[in-house]
Amino acid sequence: MNTVSQPFKNAIIFILFACIIWQPALANKSTAADPELRKLLIKAVNDSSSFKDRFEAEVWLVDMSNRLTPFVPEPEKRLSLLKQIHLEANRAKVHPELVLAVIEVESYFDHFAISSAGARGLMQVMPFWLKEIGRPGDNLFDIHTNLRMGCTILKYYLDRSKGDLVEALQRYNGSLRSNKYSNKVLDRLNKRWFKK
Repeated sequence: MNTVSQPFKNAIIFILFACIIWQPALANKSTAADPELRKLLIKAVNDSSSFKDRFEAEVWLVDMSNRLTPFVPEPEKRLSLLKQIHLEANRAKVHPELVLAVIEVESYFDHFAISSAGARGLMQVMPFWLKEIGRPGDNLFDIHTNLRMGCTILKYYLDRSKGDLVEALQRYNGSLRSNKYSNKVLDRLNKRWFKK
C-alpha cells in the first residue's frame, strides 16, 4: 500500500532534481546549471519504460549520468545510453550498475571497441555468437544489439555460477580460475557504480 501522496512525491522529486542538477552551481557560484542537460533529463525520465515510476527514473538517471560524464561527455548520448543499459539489464534480470562496471572494464564506453581477440562493442561480445544464433548480419557495434547480447550472456553466466559473481565474471571474460578480470569489475562496481 502506497501511503505517500503524489504532491509529496513531486516535492521530493523537485528537491532531488534541484540538488543534483544544480549541485555545481551551489558549489561554485560562477557555474550555472546546464539547461540542455536539464531538458534532456526531463525527457529521459518521462520516456523511460524500464523503471517502476518517474521518481525511480529521475533518481537513477541523474545519479548515473553524473557518474558517466567522464566517459560520455555529451548529455544526450549519455542519457540515451543509460536508458538502454537500464532497459536491457532489467530485461535480462541483471543489475544495471553491474553492466556499467563490465562496460567500463571491457570497452571504457567505446561502442566501436575491438579487443585483440576480436570481441566487439561496449560489452565486448564475440562475433561467433551472431552465427550461432542465426543472425550473422547483425552489427555488434550497434549499441542495442551489443547490450542485448552482452546482458543475456552475463545473466547466463550468473545463473550457471549460481549467483557467484566472481565466477560469472570469470566465465564472461573467458578467464576461469583467474581473479584479475573479476577483481577489476568488482573494483569499478564498488568504487564508481555502487558508490554511496
